[in-house]
Amino acid sequence: MPETPERNAIEVRGVSKVFGFGPDKVVALDDVHVAIRENEFFTLLGPSGCGKTTLLRLIAGFDFPTDGEILLHGQDIAPLPPHKRPVNTVFQSYALFPHLTVAKNISFGLEMLGRPKDEVDARVDEMLKLVRMEELRNRSTAQISGGQQQRVALARALAPQPKVLLLDEPLSALDYKLRKEMQIELKRLQHETGITFIFVTHDQEEALTMSARIAVMSAGNILQIGSPEAIYDRPAVRFVADFIGETNFLEGSIEERAAGGARVRISSGAVIDASVAEGFQPSGRVTVVVRPEHARLSAEGGQLAGRLSNIVYFGTDTHFHVELDGGGEFIVRRQNARDDRGTARIGDPVSIVIGAGAAQVLRD
Repeated sequence: MPETPERNAIEVRGVSKVFGFGPDKVVALDDVHVAIRENEFFTLLGPSGCGKTTLLRLIAGFDFPTDGEILLHGQDIAPLPPHKRPVNTVFQSYALFPHLTVAKNISFGLEMLGRPKDEVDARVDEMLKLVRMEELRNRSTAQISGGQQQRVALARALAPQPKVLLLDEPLSALDYKLRKEMQIELKRLQHETGITFIFVTHDQEEALTMSARIAVMSAGNILQIGSPEAIYDRPAVRFVADFIGETNFLEGSIEERAAGGARVRISSGAVIDASVAEGFQPSGRVTVVVRPEHARLSAEGGQLAGRLSNIVYFGTDTHFHVELDGGGEFIVRRQNARDDRGTARIGDPVSIVIGAGAAQVLRD
């Protein structure tokens, strides 16, 4: 059978947002274009001040674009106030009513929409089951944990069956272990409900763990959109490579170009093979990126050579810091195994073997 073509839930077309005037003017978003698919877990990722929350607020209707348009299933939603948009938002602070029970918090929005009591009761039961909180339905939200409050906020936002759910860093107040649990829970909820989730975070691990696609933002612009694998393994520009995960950068110059790749002579004089993004024609001085886990230490025969300057144990893996011959540092990450402790010592001369296809020339 032919595949059903993917439809867009949200389309952002040439959206800019400017705050203030004259010398005090701040450009929060600068000609942003992005299409977010139906039933997709889509994440806006970037540092504080990059514009990700501003874009979320424009979709929600809490603010209006200076230029451009935002479409929901092809319809321009700019004229619609927030309560008229089939969109709900879960904020950092869950904004629950502490004097109401879990069930009453979930039913509140439905009651405000004038839904019949039987429908409200059935929907509350359904939401409590979805977030696995049936036993706490009559508990005050002031008497439950932070993780449980987060589930109530999600249930309340999902209850009216919005077309799109916006999530503005909702896990930031949770401790590390609970945050990890809720990442899995959010992914499950999105899969079970089939609602488009647009998630805002500055946490790269959250984005990689939960998303179908990620948009990396900086200074009001989207720099790259892609799957977690593509964003991590094939960053398009230096900012993306540096912001997500740990990265080695090697400066060099193009020696030779070939289809889909290039030979690069780095500062130490060594020559390495690197891939090149489609449509990119690098020349002159370039930066090559290699993830630490995509290289390994060897006694000899590697593309790079140097001396071990530090060994850092992280439990699941170990980081080997190498001072390269000719200057610069390179980090190799090795997963730890109980039967392989290794014999490398600080000060040892080492070679570094870079895996096939692991090095990539960046667009700077």
